[in-house]
Amino acid sequence: MREDNLLCLRKRKFVVTTDSNHNLRVYPNLAGEMDLTGLDQLWRADITYIRLETEFVYLAVVLDAYSRRVIGWALDRTLEDDLAIAALKMAFRCRPTVAGLTHHSDRGVQYASNDYTGLLKEHGVRISMSRSGNPYDNATCKSFMKTLKYEEVYRQDYRDLAEARASIERFIEKVYNAKRLHSALGYCPPIEFERLLPDLPSTRPVPPRPQQANT
Repeated sequence: MREDNLLCLRKRKFVVTTDSNHNLRVYPNLAGEMDLTGLDQLWRADITYIRLETEFVYLAVVLDAYSRRVIGWALDRTLEDDLAIAALKMAFRCRPTVAGLTHHSDRGVQYASNDYTGLLKEHGVRISMSRSGNPYDNATCKSFMKTLKYEEVYRQDYRDLAEARASIERFIEKVYNAKRLHSALGYCPPIEFERLLPDLPSTRPVPPRPQQANT
């Protein structure tokens, strides 16, 4: 492998980011009943860890479930709800009109916190959470996190938080959202898929509705 300049991607140490052992309100799973027909009907949120040279940092993301586009994200040293709230606020800045929106996450304390759920309620957003012990309820986010790890994080050796943030921002905005093809989106990247949705000329094919499972 060394002679052929091949890269070996090794699995890294696992870090738990979901603490569902709390006394906060847990909401029912609404996402499983939804048949998506457009943007801003369902957002999915999740948190993962990123390993630096001397510490772990944490990434919170919000995706539009219809287009797979990352519309909010935040990277920091904290696992408190401030991290998830920062990603959610970015999503609201990206998509200011959210009438009829449902937000889905796991049952982690960050997403069940009063500050996080309160922000959703302020915007009139329905709250949905995964069933206990069922990661498949949030498969779209899990698929993105896997893509991020294998196509970006495991190929880098971030020296510090600033370097990790700059590199991950480039991957999310310039690669994943703008260039990475999805078979469920008719082999379009998320931004291109969204661009084709409104006012499509009759000479151009209409993008297919995305499947429920991300590829």
